[in-house]
Amino acid sequence: MLQQGRFEKALAALEKLLPDAPPELRERCKMYIITCKRQLESPSLSFLTPEEHFDYAISQLNTGYYEEAREQLEAILDKKADADYAHYGLAVLDAMTGRSQNCLENLARAIELNPRNRLQARVDNDFQNVVDDPRFTELLYPEVP
Repeated sequence: MLQQGRFEKALAALEKLLPDAPPELRERCKMYIITCKRQLESPSLSFLTPEEHFDYAISQLNTGYYEEAREQLEAILDKKADADYAHYGLAVLDAMTGRSQNCLENLARAIELNPRNRLQARVDNDFQNVVDDPRFTELLYPEVP
């Protein structure tokens, strides 16, 4: 939990563990409790622009902090529902985490808001988990009437 940045949950677990911890682990628990408290007391993140917020979310995604990335991308959409890049980021995250249906929904919305996202998705390796899905192909290569 500490490595994932989930300090509240880590703090609760460590405080529960501390009274019954063997003596050789007690000091380490105390140290981690202090670390959690410091992290929780640190000022919250603030971003000057939604794009800056998006960059942070993608950095979380790229380092494997998927829950944090999802929270950040959803926070962007809470403030700016038409942020095509946030829908695209969620589509990538959903593809990487095996949520095919959510991926397709988010990608469809990203393309609806900004058709250039279709071209980007065609060359984006992050969609490799859904590339064989016929719905993905239909989304990226719609038939011309």
